[in-house]
Formats: sequence, C-alpha cells, structure tokens
Amino acid sequence: MAKKKNIITGLNTAQRLTLENERSLLRPIKETDLKALLYIAEEQPNLLQYSPSPFGNKKALKDYILKALEQKELGTRYPFIIYDKKTQGWAGATSFGNISNNNQRVEIGWTWLGKKHQKTGLNRNNKFLMLSYAFEEAGFERVELKTDSRNAQSIAAMEKIGAKLEGTLRSHTLMTDGHRRDTVYYSILKEEWPKIKETIFESYKEIKFKVTDPPVPEPEPVPEEN
Repeated sequence: MAKKKNIITGLNTAQRLTLENERSLLRPIKETDLKALLYIAEEQPNLLQYSPSPFGNKKALKDYILKALEQKELGTRYPFIIYDKKTQGWAGATSFGNISNNNQRVEIGWTWLGKKHQKTGLNRNNKFLMLSYAFEEAGFERVELKTDSRNAQSIAAMEKIGAKLEGTLRSHTLMTDGHRRDTVYYSILKEEWPKIKETIFESYKEIKFKVTDPPVPEPEPVPEEN
C-alpha cells in the first residue's frame, strides 16, 4: 500500500487573513496603523522592555511596523493589529512568526497590548483565535512561544494556556540596553490542542476566519508597433 502523502497547508502571507470572534478582531497590520497605535507607544515607552525591538516614540513604532511588513513580504511573519470589541478601540499588535510551512510549525508572539487592555482576557482570547487557526485551519503540528526569562507576566500567560516549557537558551538575544537575555521556549503540539481547547478555552466560541487572495495585477499594456 502506498504511503499517504502529507498535505501541507500552512500560512500564505500574501493572502489577507482576519481572525475574529465576539471579543476581538485581528486583521493584517498596515503602515497607516501607526496613528491608531501611537498612543500606546507614547503612554508606555517601556512596554517592550523584554523585547529586542526599540519602542516608545513615533519613529521606533514606524520602524517596528515597517520591519513587520518586510518580514511579511519575505513570508516569515504575519503581523496583526488587534481591535478590542469590548472597549471599541485598537489595543495593540501580535504576529504569527518564524513560519515554516515545510516543517509545519509556527511561532505566536510579538504581542503587546496597551495598559487598559491588559489583564482583561483580551490576550487569552487572541491566543485562542490564533491557536485555533494554526492547528485547525493551517494544519500546523507545532506552535512555539518564547520570551525573556525575566518576563514573569508573559511566562505565566503562556503556562495558563497550556504551553509546555521546553528549555532556556542562555545569552540568546542582545537587547537594546546591551543586556543579553536568556530566552525561555514553550510549545503546544497539535495532539495536545483538543484537550486544551475543551478545558482552558471551553467557553470560547463563535470563531470567524476569513482568507482572501491578493488581487491579480493587471498585465502591462503591450506597446503598439509603429
């Protein structure tokens, strides 16, 4: 009997992907979203203190968004802007990253929320949307998460959604202040997702996924011969 061929789906970063339920909407971030998110950077300049990305002013935020869009073009990252339906406002950003369709793995991270949106259940809801899409729609076998070993809040959040600690990479990432951080890695496997969904995310329902192919460019006109 012929061996069944694995069907690889994964993420196509050229497509427009939105994730949504009654609590939040995640849509592709755009350069023009700078205006909607700038208040967070200005009010909380140290929000990304455990990230290697500069933050805290208009230029740093613009560079952050442009870098995310460059990585999207390369097919390695899918950045979203987060809309909080409860407060009816733009709340922050998050991403699928380190996309490896061939190996059927992806990372969820690059997540930050304005202060008023933290500890409200919004982050966990967004993780539910992203994990559901990663395992149930994109067909990934593994989702990775990582953070600075000093970031107790992020570590607690990952453990509360059922992620398992895999280990620590020592002196792993150079930070903007010159510190070399130890990075802790967590993961969730596809085989673990059904139980996590039925327990930790038992009350989370009504998910909508929408994937739209990019428009096909019009062909260049052929010049008429004289």
